[in-house]
Amino acid sequence: MATGLSLHIGLNKVDPNHYSGWSGPLNACEADADDMEAIALARGITPTKLLTPAATRQAVINGISTPASKLKAGDYFLLTYSGHGGQVKDTSGDETDGTDETWCLYDGQLIDDELYELFKKFAKGVRVFVLSDSCHSGTVTRAIQLRAARVEGVPRAMPMEVALKVYRDHREFYDGLQAGLREANEKPALTNASQLLGTQVVALGPQASYWISHYIRLGVQASVLLISGCQDNQVSMDGAFNGAFTERLLQVWNNGVFNGNHAQFHQSIVSGMAPTQTPNLYTYGPDVSAFQGQRPFTV
Repeated sequence: MATGLSLHIGLNKVDPNHYSGWSGPLNACEADADDMEAIALARGITPTKLLTPAATRQAVINGISTPASKLKAGDYFLLTYSGHGGQVKDTSGDETDGTDETWCLYDGQLIDDELYELFKKFAKGVRVFVLSDSCHSGTVTRAIQLRAARVEGVPRAMPMEVALKVYRDHREFYDGLQAGLREANEKPALTNASQLLGTQVVALGPQASYWISHYIRLGVQASVLLISGCQDNQVSMDGAFNGAFTERLLQVWNNGVFNGNHAQFHQSIVSGMAPTQTPNLYTYGPDVSAFQGQRPFTV
């Protein structure tokens, strides 16, 4: 019998002590986490839930690392996040917009490269399904004021001026996180790239940082499937009871009536969303095509 574990994260605000006085109030993120936990329980998945002050960086890291240490090939991990997306300056040079995307946790941001590093801890053959009802990219943040003027509701993205101030106020912390990730992955990344290209990657200059960053993704042996709330040039909207993405997801799932695969699930969600918010489907890792062809939330 396969084992199913899950982690559900929902933040209706963040700690202004870390976010330079900004608390980022939202309405529906805790409710989103509650509803995703209910799906997990109904599907025989053992859940853990972290709401607002409990959703710290360390709690989330532990909430992913612990299942990674327990699950084996054929097992299942569901990870859901509802809250603000943010950004910090990219210091590795691998991001075309110059920023790394983040989840805004209660006491600090979790960088996307940290998530990839955590996913590397899962054994080959584990299926990881991630649902993220938030905004993520630098493009989103730069477009936020224009979008907000045309779309009802509150966008789930840290405003650019806040993101810049938070990064500057905590620059040593965030640069240190990225430096640690680079150091941990530099040697295997360069070795891997050199084998592929038949040359010393250190001689490639800026291209070396590309290999260092992307080796993190290449090292993921689990099958990872992510559906996020919007495209890079859009915003994920908050709501009175659920986020717009989570609300539509719940409608499509329909208490388990939905019987299609992940790709069909994504398309059904997209078909009922406003044109200003189009959820994205992204996959990586081995055997992910087979995983994509399975029914969502299936242990």
